[in-house]
Amino acid sequence: MSCEQRSQATCEEGFIERVERALRMVSDTREVRVGEGVIGLTADVFRRQFPESTAVVVADRNTFLVAGQRVSGLCRKAGLPVAESLVLEEPDLHAEYRHVERLQSVLNGSGAVPIAVGSGTINDLTKLAAHLCGRPYMVVATAAPMDGYTAFGASITRHGSKETYFCAAPRAVIADLDVVCEAPGELNAAGYADLAAKTTAGADWILADALGVEAIEPEAWHLVQRRLREWVADPAAIQRGDRAAIRGLLEGLLMTGFAMQHCRSSRPASGAEHQFSHLWDMEHHRHADTVPLHGHKVGVGTLAVTLLYEEMLRYPLQLMDAQRICDRRPDVESVREQVRQMHTVPELREVSLREVEAKHLDREQALALLQRLRKVWPDLRDRLREQLIPSRVLCGMLEQAGAPCRPEAIGIDLPRLRRSYLAAQQIRRRFTVLDLATLTGLLPECLERLFARGGAWEQLGRE
Repeated sequence: MSCEQRSQATCEEGFIERVERALRMVSDTREVRVGEGVIGLTADVFRRQFPESTAVVVADRNTFLVAGQRVSGLCRKAGLPVAESLVLEEPDLHAEYRHVERLQSVLNGSGAVPIAVGSGTINDLTKLAAHLCGRPYMVVATAAPMDGYTAFGASITRHGSKETYFCAAPRAVIADLDVVCEAPGELNAAGYADLAAKTTAGADWILADALGVEAIEPEAWHLVQRRLREWVADPAAIQRGDRAAIRGLLEGLLMTGFAMQHCRSSRPASGAEHQFSHLWDMEHHRHADTVPLHGHKVGVGTLAVTLLYEEMLRYPLQLMDAQRICDRRPDVESVREQVRQMHTVPELREVSLREVEAKHLDREQALALLQRLRKVWPDLRDRLREQLIPSRVLCGMLEQAGAPCRPEAIGIDLPRLRRSYLAAQQIRRRFTVLDLATLTGLLPECLERLFARGGAWEQLGRE
């Protein structure tokens, strides 16, 4: 065995050990197979996890051709009972609730256990439909564009609102590197951007923890953050389709999903950067006649949040006048009026009204939080700086991976991006840097600097 082969074998052994350790932490997922040719194990995994069950492949028209036909054939060849495959033919398929209802109807009629063959959309649709039918499912990955494979919950659009539905993660996951490495480059680039977003998601969790809003869960934190810098260290290799890099990308995305499964929450993986993506989804944003990939929207959101953090970290918040800030805070009715003026989509307006009312602090609560912020800020600022990747560096990393870093690349111009900072803060009650900037009254000033002529957003990615 050559040195290169020994090194690869050692890496694979370490990967398997880390996955097995993560599996012991979670309750839904029991088996994960990642490697060359592992799609051939599909029938064995299905029989082991769902004995005496009928299988049904769920795919879209692309993933059915890429892997769905093969999965169905492997199951039939192994002697498993296999129902007719359910292929969602819609050319611009998205995770909308109407597709869940269709899947649910078919599954209820067949009693089969679904094998989702695809990536984000197919996985989320199948995950929720299987949950509503009261049965487990498994997934065969065809790309690495997001962290949802092993995650608890599914992100689905219903009545114009992007919502996370509580539903179990898959019983088993198969990710064949022969398939994933052949996926369109933009899909794995989107996964890289979604993984890089854990830097700002982590910063928001550090912030919430330090202010006593939401404590960090240590095991989930370490699943995501311990090896994060390693997983995002070679973005150019992602664009080249390098197998070792794609394996690392898959590991990072799977571990992030495990962290969410462990916590029964998306907090380990999702902060303000995801609120930008969800906002644009709820505004029905399209670019070049399609909906931009989730990871690409999240990547731009990650840069937006990083730049806001860089502005906030300039302030000596330990010296702020908490009483004066509280005196100037708008009351809840003023906040409601801001929401009404901000959002023109009725469903989005209703969601935002509900969320801002839920997280609005009275004067006593706001004063207590600001006083705590003053006390912890010097140490907190250092921790946040250590967590974040500088915006210029992050922009270069995204570009090297093949992901956009300019908002215009996904059809968002700078005036709309500026409004999005304000609107994104309103759509979720989760505490993030958007809430910090709003609470301290510094958000307008930060945005003025970020979007000024020659400011950070004008310069970013154009040097």
